Amino acid sequence: MIIQYLPKFKKQYKKLPKAFQLQFDERLRLFLDDPTDPRLRNHPLKGKYAGYWSLNVNGDLRAIYLQQGDTLIIFALIGTHSQLYG
Repeated sequence: MIIQYLPKFKKQYKKLPKAFQLQFDERLRLFLDDPTDPRLRNHPLKGKYAGYWSLNVNGDLRAIYLQQGDTLIIFALIGTHSQLYG
């Protein structure tokens, strides 16, 4: 699997507290091992994010990504539920 990050994602990631960055890194490893792991709550989005997918980093933090084919994952946004959907 190939992972890419959009510039907006990188900027948002750098602004996160270190603990949240580490939580994302851990979830990314879990995602790479098994994208269907129920702890990720991985699901397709609707509305303005139709075509994107979301995975749960912690209780409130989400990472939004695009999947292109079977091998390319492009992380687009990361933030709290209210930052992304509010």
